[in-house]
Amino acid sequence: MNKMQNLKVYSMAVIALFAAVTAVFSQIIIPIGPVPINLALLSVFTCGCALGWKKGTISIAIYILLGVVGIPVFTGFQGGLAKIAGPTGGYIIGYLFTVFIIGLMCDKLGRKVWVMAVSIIIGIILCYAFGTAWFVFSMGEGIWESFLLCVFPFLPGDTAKAVAAILIIKALEKSHLLPDTKKLTS
Repeated sequence: MNKMQNLKVYSMAVIALFAAVTAVFSQIIIPIGPVPINLALLSVFTCGCALGWKKGTISIAIYILLGVVGIPVFTGFQGGLAKIAGPTGGYIIGYLFTVFIIGLMCDKLGRKVWVMAVSIIIGIILCYAFGTAWFVFSMGEGIWESFLLCVFPFLPGDTAKAVAAILIIKALEKSHLLPDTKKLTS
């Protein structure tokens, strides 16, 4: 195998790995109400920073498609369209926009700590926007009540996930286990 083939095989393996990690992290939950706390966003943040917009979005799309066809990858070992139509479906769809913006910014500006931090903050805002809007629609709750249920309780944990994702990426770069984003986007 030549170097280009090795990079393609590596990219496919990492895409699949992040889809699998997202599925596993979705099962690590703290049930606090209609929207449980889980670790899926840690995987989404790390995936965007590691793989860039194209491969990161493919990875998270694979995760979502696996769930949509009924494979129990969503929180609580659930799958199917009913989960997407339920109160947390907007957050699951929001993962796509989150990984896209994080990956795009890391592709364009590199994996500097400030780039990852800003892109993750924007990604969280996008995920909360999609998720909360869908929650309001599907549950018939008001905006303020939905923020109290779906945003405020998650801010400390999502901040910790953001810090953890950045630390993971920097550790992977330092150990030379993570190629430059420019190589992964080709």
